[in-house]
Amino acid sequence: MKYYVMQVRSMFEEKYIRLCKNAVSGFDIKLYFPKREYMERRQGKSEKVIKPVFLGYVFLELEDSLRIEDLQQIFRKVEGFHRFLRSNDDVTEITGRDLEIILRFLLNKDAIAGISKAYFNEKDKIVITEGPLFGLEGSILKVDKRKGRVKVKLDFCSESFTVDLGFETINKA
Repeated sequence: MKYYVMQVRSMFEEKYIRLCKNAVSGFDIKLYFPKREYMERRQGKSEKVIKPVFLGYVFLELEDSLRIEDLQQIFRKVEGFHRFLRSNDDVTEITGRDLEIILRFLLNKDAIAGISKAYFNEKDKIVITEGPLFGLEGSILKVDKRKGRVKVKLDFCSESFTVDLGFETINKA
């Protein structure tokens, strides 16, 4: 599989995906808009909230037999399209560490990064046992135990940004 990134109009990502599926119905492609799930307190009540991980970006998965050059014009003509990453003239496949980060958020068909499970060790450091945060302990900038959220620094496509992700505290086995 090959993966690419398209920048589209913010808050228009899901509609863009629907429009693209109609435009490329004869091809074996998948489009993703990764989301994250965490608990949020409102007026003293906790509720699950689902928000985008990468606002304004849609991820494209192509079979190895397909070429992006053959489909590029179709995606560019769909309403809401801004550009391919790196640029429209230099469409770059996601590889290496960037691909590892993306696949972390595309684990299920809904592309929703669920709430990770964690415990705190004797030095009060967070230890992630499963979920999208697994293996990212070194990238955690801040832990909010009360809210059940961590702020994670992600390096993606030569840029660094922070994302809040949810965790659930479990008892150490």
